[in-house]
Amino acid sequence: MKLSDGTEKVLSQKFLYQTLIFTIVISIFLLTPGIIKAVFCEKRFSSSADFHAVRVLSVAFSPDGKTLASGSDDSTIRLWDMASGKEIRKFSGHSSFVTSVVFSPDGKVLASGSSDTTIRVWEVDSGIEIGKLTGHTKIVFSVAFSPGGRILASGSSDKTVRVWEVASAKEIRTLTGHSEGVNSVAFSPDGKTLASGSYDSTIRLWNVESGKEIQILTGHSRVVTSVVFSPDGKTLASGSRDKTIRLWDLAHVASGKEIRTLSGHSATVYSVAFSPDSKTLASGSWDTTIRVWEVASGKEIGKLTGHLRVVTGVVFSPDGKTLASGSWDKTIRLWDLTHVECGK
Repeated sequence: MKLSDGTEKVLSQKFLYQTLIFTIVISIFLLTPGIIKAVFCEKRFSSSADFHAVRVLSVAFSPDGKTLASGSDDSTIRLWDMASGKEIRKFSGHSSFVTSVVFSPDGKVLASGSSDTTIRVWEVDSGIEIGKLTGHTKIVFSVAFSPGGRILASGSSDKTVRVWEVASAKEIRTLTGHSEGVNSVAFSPDGKTLASGSYDSTIRLWNVESGKEIQILTGHSRVVTSVVFSPDGKTLASGSRDKTIRLWDLAHVASGKEIRTLSGHSATVYSVAFSPDSKTLASGSWDTTIRVWEVASGKEIGKLTGHLRVVTGVVFSPDGKTLASGSWDKTIRLWDLTHVECGK
C-alpha cells in the first residue's frame, strides 16, 4: 500500500520582549492503517503583530490559496499570509465571538458571523467594513456565500436560516422549519440548493430561489454541527455530536438516502470539509484529533494529532495540498498532505 505523508505547521502564541514568535512545527505522518509515525522539524517566524489571545473558532482559505482567515473569541478576524505565516491584517468591528468566516468566490470580500447576532461584510484588500447585516436575534453560527457570490446565507441559534443580497445588505427571505438552533449552512456547487444542520438533529435542504423546503434528512441521533457539499455536487457530508459523519447521496435526495456512516471519533464531530476533488473528507472533533477519510470507501486513511483542545474548523486549500485547522487551544495548524519529506 502506498504511504502518504501529512505535514503539520503550527502557528502558536509566544511573546519575547513584546515580540510575537510564531512557531511552526512540521510533522511528517506516514499514513498506513493503524500506524502513524512522525518526524518533527521546526521553523520560527517573528512578528510584532498580536496573535489571537483566545480560542480560534473558524478558518477559511482565500480562493487563490495565498491567504488564510481566522475568527476567534477575541471578536476579531485575522488574515495570514500562507507563505510566511505572518499576520497581514486584522478586522475589528464585532462586539463578541466571531463564529464563522468565509471568502467570496472572487476573494475580494470576506463575511463573518458572530455571537453579537450580526453578519459583517469586509473588503479584503483594505480591511474596511462595507456591510452590516442585521435581523438574527441570537448567535450567528454560520455564514456561506453562494457560488456566484451575490447571495449570502446564515444560520443562527434563533432557529432560522436567512438569505441576504450582498450588494444591498438586504434580507431576501427567512427560512423556518428547524425546531432548534441552526449550526451550519452550505450552498450546493450549482447554487440551487441550501443545506442547514441543526440542534434538532436534522439536516434540511432548501430551494434557494423559492425558499421552499425540499427534504429533511434524518439519521443523526444528536445535534448536527456541520454540513458541506462535495465540490462535484454528488454528496452531502454532515458532522454531529453523536460522534459520526454521515454521507448523503444527492442523486437520491428525494428519498433521503444515506450512503454510509463514518465512525472513529470519540467525541463530537465539530467540522467537516471535502477536498477539491471530492475524493477525501476531513473532520475535526472535540476529541482534539483530525481524521482524514476516503469518500469512496468510507475508510479512515489518516489521523492527525497535535491540537490540545477542541478542533473547531477544518478546511482544504484550493489545490488540495494543505489542510488548515483551528482550535480552542488558540492555534491554527497547517497540515501538508503531499508526499514531501521534511527539509526538502
